Amino acid sequence: MSKHRWQTLGLGTLAGFRSMTAPALLSSNLLTYRPHALAGSPLRYLQTPLVAHGLKLLAAGEMTADKLPQMPDRITPTALLGRAGAGALVGATLYKINHDSQWRGALLGGVAAIAGSYLSFFLRKKATEGSGLPGGLVGGLEDLLTVGSGLALTKGTHAGEPESRRWAL
Repeated sequence: MSKHRWQTLGLGTLAGFRSMTAPALLSSNLLTYRPHALAGSPLRYLQTPLVAHGLKLLAAGEMTADKLPQMPDRITPTALLGRAGAGALVGATLYKINHDSQWRGALLGGVAAIAGSYLSFFLRKKATEGSGLPGGLVGGLEDLLTVGSGLALTKGTHAGEPESRRWAL
């Protein structure tokens, strides 16, 4: 499986944990790599400082709001749609950078985000009930896991950097 597919699966799944973290980390990396494949595409805005910093603020706000008791579950239809959209955005961008079908990337990223939403919902519920720790503390640990995994996926694998193209002779 190619690098951008793994990145899409990983970041899409993380979008299910925290919807704004995956796009924020990818956008931040795009400031470094600035792939030419995004030129002329609406996705090119992800490689601007304004969008990258704005997404970081949204991610921080989401992590803060997640600890509030009145926040709806991440698997409610509206929340799930937003997380799927974030995963689709990440997937479409990674696929576009690598000259692959944006629709396939969006589909893979969106499905991964939905799976990540359910996975993280039940893991957090089980961790909170099983440990006896307050939900806010478990949510903070989830934030650390999400950011740490996201940094590993983006920095360690250079998300946003186009793969070298191999030519068959």
